Amino acid sequence: MLRIHETDAFIETDITGKYLMTIPQLNKGTAFSREERKAFQLEGKLPFRIETLEEQVERAYYQFSYYDSDLQKHIYLNNLHDKNQVLFYKLVSDNLNEMVPLIYTPSIATAVQEYSHEYRQPRGLFISYENKDHIDKILDNRTNPYIDLIVVTDGEGVLGIGDQGIGSINIPIAKLMMYTLFAGISPLRTLPIYLDVGTNNEHLLQEKFYLGHRSKRLSQEQYDDFIDCFVKAIQRKFPMAFLHWEDFGRGNARKILEQYQHQCCTFNDDIQGTGAVALSAILSGIKKSGIPIKEQKIIIFGAGTAGIGIADQIYRSLIKYGLFENEAKEKIWLIDRDGLICDKSNNLTLGQKRYSRKDITQPVDLLNCIKLIHPNILIGCSAQGGAFTEEIIKTMAKFVEKPIIFPLSNPTHQAEQTPENIIHWTEGKALIATGSPFEPVSYNGKTFIIPQCNNALIFPGVGLGILTSRSSLLTDDMLFIAANVLSDHSENALLPQLADSKNSTLAIAKAIIEESMNKHLNRTELPKNESIESILKKHFWQPHYLPFKYKNMDKK
Repeated sequence: MLRIHETDAFIETDITGKYLMTIPQLNKGTAFSREERKAFQLEGKLPFRIETLEEQVERAYYQFSYYDSDLQKHIYLNNLHDKNQVLFYKLVSDNLNEMVPLIYTPSIATAVQEYSHEYRQPRGLFISYENKDHIDKILDNRTNPYIDLIVVTDGEGVLGIGDQGIGSINIPIAKLMMYTLFAGISPLRTLPIYLDVGTNNEHLLQEKFYLGHRSKRLSQEQYDDFIDCFVKAIQRKFPMAFLHWEDFGRGNARKILEQYQHQCCTFNDDIQGTGAVALSAILSGIKKSGIPIKEQKIIIFGAGTAGIGIADQIYRSLIKYGLFENEAKEKIWLIDRDGLICDKSNNLTLGQKRYSRKDITQPVDLLNCIKLIHPNILIGCSAQGGAFTEEIIKTMAKFVEKPIIFPLSNPTHQAEQTPENIIHWTEGKALIATGSPFEPVSYNGKTFIIPQCNNALIFPGVGLGILTSRSSLLTDDMLFIAANVLSDHSENALLPQLADSKNSTLAIAKAIIEESMNKHLNRTELPKNESIESILKKHFWQPHYLPFKYKNMDKK
């Protein structure tokens, strides 16, 4: 672990010399002052000139601009993160629109797939099943000593590309970058973890460069035991931490969430985050459509982890708006690879069974389902690029004045349809949000800004609120509140632009804190003479260099 002590005014450490400059959390490069160079044995190890952070950012952007491909740019940014953490965050925060898609969706999918080929140095912790009896010791090998936030994956259900094994460590790394960039959570207090339980991806098992455990995934009994050992170790080591699960397979994701969400403060982004941000966009769309939420009919095309997560958020919101449980279920139609989910469908998960139709005797495809029910809302989570055909979109628009259409699958090529086509096919009437970023669309002299239904609009604010209040649990009510707050901050479009989401993130955090305190879930008391807003802003981590002090200066 790092031998440091960080305050708001300075960093105290006894690490010196070349080793100090190899630690990204501490390295300042050419910005070390004359006094720091002398005190930390850096004299002669750096060029003479002392630069400001802003000057370093200018050079870094110049270097970044050398590269042509998104993968090369992704690699450059991550190499910078491995060398100088503050410089990385300052560079990206100054260029959010350009760089977030490179370190997060959609470019992260390629980086995951190329991980073993492009491997340069490790980041985070790797815990395999063979180490299940030594998890505490592995956690002690972390770099950052104080941990508030953990993002963990087993890589079985990555984006729309499935089982990606060890390359999936890039996902927790990228998620934690979003927490820092948009919620100001200090990167010195975060930890990405990959649980290596094998992979069923035959390509990876045959790939000579593959760096993960070269074996099939564990049996269910072994897997459940391993997850339980992991959660108990986290509770022992970090009892106040927020545990974020990412990209687990459809069977395990919900099982893990339901088993542990009342035991510790935990969150599944694919289920809860995706559901909350989609609900927010739906609420914004409903306001524009003028049709009350209780009268909406919703088709969700793709009934995996994300699709069920969205269905659950809509279901709970319909109940909150006054429908009975059976009425709320009747508003939601799920379609999977074999057609509409009904009682005669085979091999349904527990999440799917809730929405199984009893009034349909056999599976129906998407087009015929649209003809049958005339939905107001169509959501795609299928990872089937182009699945929303011209006939499907035009058929839906025939029955609805302002159809709400969300092709949410990513990466970009797996989106169910492009916004440009949807806008043209509906003559500019559709209300659209997408999973991947798309350029604005021009139609009949009007420019349509395409909002991205990005989980990073929700989870950073939720995490900031949880960590500030030290809430013991993340509740369904908190996620409903977060979705409504985000919708209230969506003005012209269905959702804010990610680069402009700081205000909504802080508002979500404030609402989470208030709900935690109202339900007596908070494990810390906030100062009574200070507003929640000022507390959040004061603790919002910003990328800047702090002066260094030698820890044992009196002995030096």
